[in-house]
Amino acid sequence: MLTILGFVMIATFLVLIMMKKMSPIAALVLIPALFCVFVGKGAHLGDYVLEGVGNLAPTAAMLMFAIVYFGVMIDVGLFDPIVRGILRFCKADPVRIVVGTALLAAIVSLDGDGSTTFMITVSAMYPLYKRLKMSLVVMTGVAATANGVMNTLPWGGPTARAATALKVDAADIFVPMIPALAMGLVCVFLLAYALGLRERKRLGMLSLDEVLEKETANETVLVGAGGGTGNGGRMSLTKKTTGGAGAGSGTDASDASDASDASDDADEDDGFQGLDPNRSTLRPKLYWFNAGLTVVLLTAMIMEWLPIPVLFLLGAALALTINFPHMPDQKARIAAHAENVLNVTGMVFAAAVFTGVLQGTGMVDHMATWLVDAIPEGMGPQMGLVTGLLSLPLTYFMSNDGFYFGVLPVLAEAGQAHGVSTLEIARASIAGQALHMSSPLVPAVYVLVGMAKVEFGDHTKFTVKWAVLTSLVVLGSGILFGII
Repeated sequence: MLTILGFVMIATFLVLIMMKKMSPIAALVLIPALFCVFVGKGAHLGDYVLEGVGNLAPTAAMLMFAIVYFGVMIDVGLFDPIVRGILRFCKADPVRIVVGTALLAAIVSLDGDGSTTFMITVSAMYPLYKRLKMSLVVMTGVAATANGVMNTLPWGGPTARAATALKVDAADIFVPMIPALAMGLVCVFLLAYALGLRERKRLGMLSLDEVLEKETANETVLVGAGGGTGNGGRMSLTKKTTGGAGAGSGTDASDASDASDASDDADEDDGFQGLDPNRSTLRPKLYWFNAGLTVVLLTAMIMEWLPIPVLFLLGAALALTINFPHMPDQKARIAAHAENVLNVTGMVFAAAVFTGVLQGTGMVDHMATWLVDAIPEGMGPQMGLVTGLLSLPLTYFMSNDGFYFGVLPVLAEAGQAHGVSTLEIARASIAGQALHMSSPLVPAVYVLVGMAKVEFGDHTKFTVKWAVLTSLVVLGSGILFGII
């Protein structure tokens, strides 16, 4: 009974948010509360919620101060050189812009933090998507999928969890998987190229011109992003008047209509200017200090010198104090990022209700046991493939902790009974991370959709199929190369 209710609760949540019948925060709170009553444990709801909040509080604290820290670093211009390089590559070609989104997300993902990746990627790319009226769900989908592949880095979380749960070395899991993960990144870039071609066909061929004098053409739109300082750094976006490329042409695919529907409200400029090269918050004289501070912070994260929430708390305090020594300026920076902080931390604590009820009522345990028991006996020698396939839905519907510490040991034990090594099981278990990064239980995804002003349901409908494809490419490559 608990197994059925668990799947029904998850399905109800996904259907309601994808149909936009409820907001994600309301659905994360009210649906599990209702199902908790259904299973006859309503009296324990408070205990489940408090336990869930307690478990996710460090994550919420980390996200809160990470948003402040990297928000300040974006404000002071730390990432402007990277952004300028990506934007010079992108020009105003939709194909290059979407591929550039994947490239930027993959590069920034090297720090192992999804929230950081999404903040920098959206800050850099949003103005181009907005001004050119490109689909914003293309941006969020490509960024999330690229980050999901890169999330398998040993310091990203899943690999470390798998190594801990199965008592193996993280390097023995990750290093052999590099060829398969590389194929996953290739899949992401090919996907970005294909989606960019579709956007180019829908919008028409575009060009970007850097000019030293003020443009006089009415079609020209200035983008305050990444062009250096002064007039010489401005970039103009001009639509060519080549025939036959009007908006909406060549968009007969179903997911193309989803993307355009999600961007219907993108016609109005909401004032988002991206990385303005002349913003007053720039601190060029402190560039190397900020770069050094960020390197030290990331090194401390990788080396685990202190808990990550503590590191970001200290980093945010230092960044604010050094870059903005006057109290009014510090308050202004905190206020500037308060909306993102509130949206993300609110979503995290709402997700704590969902995970608290799933775990507290025993639904997760029953669902995992049912799935493992449902594996046919003849599939025993193929437990690597089975684990990889199960990692897709399970890491989407469960937290990484729940999957890697609750389900993976059971799968590994079943694999060992049929001669499949623990390391093969561990490697297969990280194949589903491209899909996991769009899970409603991943706090960072709310940073992505919140900053991009995309409905979570629209992001889910557009992204899931591509993320599943990428995960299957990783898994298939691992099997083909003899890694799994």
